[in-house]
Parts: sequence; C-alpha cells; structure tokens
Amino acid sequence: MKDRVFLDTNVVLDLLGEREPFYESAAKIATLADKGEIQIVVSALSYSTVFYVLSKFEGKTVAKDKIIKFKTLTTTADLTDKIIETSLAASFVDFEDALQHYCAVASECSLLITRNGKDFKAAHIPILTPDEYLKSYRNKL
Repeated sequence: MKDRVFLDTNVVLDLLGEREPFYESAAKIATLADKGEIQIVVSALSYSTVFYVLSKFEGKTVAKDKIIKFKTLTTTADLTDKIIETSLAASFVDFEDALQHYCAVASECSLLITRNGKDFKAAHIPILTPDEYLKSYRNKL
C-alpha cells in the first residue's frame, strides 16, 4: 500500500521556492509522487500561503505556474468548519500547525512531513522531516 503523506507548507515552499539546503529532499519526495509510489496531500490553506510567498520573490505568473504543476502531484485536503473548530480547541501552540495537522488526520494521511517537528508535539500521527521520511521509505524497500 502506498504511503499517503501530508506536506506541511514549509516543505511545499522548499520545493517550489527551491530553497537550499532543503530543496533536494523535498524534490525527492515530489519525485516519488510523480512516479506513483506515494500520495501527497496538501492543505487548501497551503496553496494561498505558498502563492503569497512565491509571488513576492518570483512574481505572480511564475508562482501560479509552479503551483499549477505541483497540483498535478497532489490531493488537496479540505479545510472544513470541523477542522477549524477542532484546531481552535486543540493544545497546539500555533493555530496554523493545528490546522495542518487536523487536515492531515481528516485526509487519512499516515504521517505529516515538516521541518518544524517541535511544533507538532500534540500530533496524533507520526511527524517526520523530509530527510527522516526518505530514510524510512528507503528502509521499507
């Protein structure tokens, strides 16, 4: 069975913004999805954040083109009233992290990939960095 992984916004920004030294790991995860070996889920919230950040550095047209291409590799997790309410009641320090986490849970992801694992101490699913995920993926083969 394929891994169904949730990418936090920072990992999507690493990939689409080609941010070093994080780009390579994010790109390897995207390649696994492109080959059909894993499924990537991203919150609807992440798209607006990524567009905003990328458009400041690369312009709106480039940002939109990158998101359009990336979207072909992903499934979008809906941001529902229930997720918002659950996130508001949760013990996460950061509301946005709670939203990401509960989007991942509602989307039945097996894990969440982020570079900010310390922000997900209240998580109900495993939290891995991109490098940790790639290592665990290789160990399964």
